[in-house]
Amino acid sequence: QVQLVESGGGLVQAGGSLRLSCAASGSIFSINAMGWYRQAPGKQRELVATITSGGSTVYADSVKGRFTVSRDNAKNTVYLQMSNLKPEDTAVYSCNADTVVAAPVPYDDVYWGQGTQVTVSS
Repeated sequence: QVQLVESGGGLVQAGGSLRLSCAASGSIFSINAMGWYRQAPGKQRELVATITSGGSTVYADSVKGRFTVSRDNAKNTVYLQMSNLKPEDTAVYSCNADTVVAAPVPYDDVYWGQGTQVTVSS
């Protein structure tokens, strides 16, 4: 009922920048928090950044000062601007959305995108 589609991943040299986008669509009544997570090979998935509908943000210590999360509530889209990328930022980046689903009885659920690969070469 709700789909999230990420875009913007790719290969970049260390010190470069990338901007990820994640658009939610479907039976959406409203979206509370949206977030970005990443998983590197052989590691557990970790939080990168989250943002509430009001714009409050939380960042992992490892990305503070380099990454910026933002969202466009009208477009149900969350962005992740990544700067000064490091090889250790290489991972599959996934977004999620804490969504109130538009249904005869609205309910809350968390949906995930399929992920986008970010590779940072040294």
